[in-house]
Amino acid sequence: MIKIMADSTCDLSQEIVERYNIGLAPLNIEIEGVNYRDKVDITSDQFFERLPEMKVLPKTGAPSPEAYSAIIEEGIAEGYTEFLCICMSSGTSASYQAAEIARDSFYDNHEETEVKIHVVDSLSMSHGSGWLILKSAQLLEEGYTFEELVTFSETHKKRVKHFLCVDDLHNLTKSGRISNVGAFIGSLLRVKPIMSMKDTKGAIIAKVRGTKKALKYYAEEFQKRYDPEWTNFIIIGYSNDQSIANELKERIELQTDFSGNIYIMQMGVAVGTHVGLGGLSLFFMEKENM
Repeated sequence: MIKIMADSTCDLSQEIVERYNIGLAPLNIEIEGVNYRDKVDITSDQFFERLPEMKVLPKTGAPSPEAYSAIIEEGIAEGYTEFLCICMSSGTSASYQAAEIARDSFYDNHEETEVKIHVVDSLSMSHGSGWLILKSAQLLEEGYTFEELVTFSETHKKRVKHFLCVDDLHNLTKSGRISNVGAFIGSLLRVKPIMSMKDTKGAIIAKVRGTKKALKYYAEEFQKRYDPEWTNFIIIGYSNDQSIANELKERIELQTDFSGNIYIMQMGVAVGTHVGLGGLSLFFMEKENM
C-alpha cells in the first residue's frame, strides 16, 4: 500500500487530508513566546484573528525529522510499505531536508527492509505543494503505482503554477519577501504585487492597482496558461477573507473555459505568518514551456 505524506504548509483542507489519509508533519510556530504546532495547537481562524494585534512577527520552524519518522512508523503499523513524501520548496524551508533525514535514518535502522520512501522537493509553497499532493492522491486512486507517482511528481512539479497577491505588504516586508522601499511604494499607490515561484523562492512577476485588477489578471493568465490535460481542478487560497476567493471563483467560472473542480482553501498559520492579511492565491498546472 502507498501512503502520501507532506508537511503542514500544503494547507489542504481537513476533508481532503482525511479522504486520502495524508500524513502531515506540522511546522512549528512561535507566537509571542509560545510554541504551537501548525494546524494542531492553533487554527488558521484563531491565528488571523490575533495577527493584527501582534507586535512581533511569529517565527516559523520546519517539522522535526522525528515528526516524519512517526508518520512512517505509524504507516508501517497500518500496512503501508511505500511512502511518497511531498515537501514545500527547499528554497524556503528546511522541511525537505528534515524529511530526507527521517528517510535516511529509517534505512540506517532497517537495512534489509522492503519499505520504499521517496522525498520530493515540490519547489512550491502552500497550496502549490498541496496541488501536487492532491493530484498524486487522485492518480493513486486511479491505480498509479508508486514508481509512476514518483515519476509524475518529479517530472511535472515545476509546472505547478502559483499566483499570490496580498492586501498588506507589512508581513512580506518583515519576513524579507519584499524590500521596505517596495512595500512603501505599494502601500502608497495601492499597488498589489503579484508573486509566483522562481528558482525555488517567491518572486514578483507583475504589479496591478487594486483587487479588481488582480482578479482580472488571475483569470486572464489562468485562461492562457492552464494545461487542460492535467488541470482537472484548481485551488484558490485565502488568508482571512474568503469573499475575495469566492469572487475569483466566480470570475473563473464566467470568464474562462475551465469546467473542473474549484477548491477554496484557507492558508495555514505557517504560510499566513509571511502572507499576512488579505492574501489571495491560485494554483494549477500550466502548459509546458510557458
